[in-house]
Amino acid sequence: MVDSFKFLGVTITNSLSWSTHVDATVKKAQQRLYFLRKLKKFSIHSHKFLQKCHREHPVRLHYSSGNCSVQDRKKLQSVVNSAQRITQACHPHIDSVYTSRCLRKADSIIRDPSHPGIAFFQTLPSGRRYRSLKTRTSRHRNSFFPTATRLLNDSPSD
Repeated sequence: MVDSFKFLGVTITNSLSWSTHVDATVKKAQQRLYFLRKLKKFSIHSHKFLQKCHREHPVRLHYSSGNCSVQDRKKLQSVVNSAQRITQACHPHIDSVYTSRCLRKADSIIRDPSHPGIAFFQTLPSGRRYRSLKTRTSRHRNSFFPTATRLLNDSPSD
């Protein structure tokens, strides 16, 4: 029996845990941050270059933060904090980036009536809020559609 395998860049374990994937992502990010540290050490102060590197690499961390444990989120945030210190630029917290991306994706699903996930975003009779999905497990409660519905209902309406 295989403990884990990599499929389309995501490490999947037999227990469907994100820990192995987060560890691999953090390891890869630390390798890339080493390069940035060396550039900074040699007094290469091209802020545009450092910020470009930071924008490209930590973005890959944010997609990993959706349905992972608190310990894994702390690992991912520590990498973002390290990159922030190296680039000397202010960057948002990993949870706020996940929230904004989740809302943006939910908005694109709602605006596209042919999207297969549109059925998960049913409005209540008032028309102001979306029907919450019934969930029995925390894994399902923290998945995309229930989280997106919760975020849409909590966000201020336009």
